Amino acid sequence: MSDLKKHITSRKKRDPAFADGYDEGFKQFKIGVVLKQAREEAGLTQEELARRLHTKKTAISRIENHAEDIKLSTLARVASALGKRLEVEIA
Repeated sequence: MSDLKKHITSRKKRDPAFADGYDEGFKQFKIGVVLKQAREEAGLTQEELARRLHTKKTAISRIENHAEDIKLSTLARVASALGKRLEVEIA
């Protein structure tokens, strides 16, 4: 385990607020990463995806880098523009 992972694990044990914030932040980060990977797999640049969605490149960048509070309808539009479909699972 890396020093960073050890530090995070230790801090999460000591600080429940940090643990909750860290876990939620990771979920939001993961959504952005998944969207970026899907865009790249589709062979599109942020600019090309933005054109398909009738928006600006900065909006795509914001979604990929700061996916907090993104609407399901927006996720569905992005998925459709990438030739994919959105699936939501409650586990």
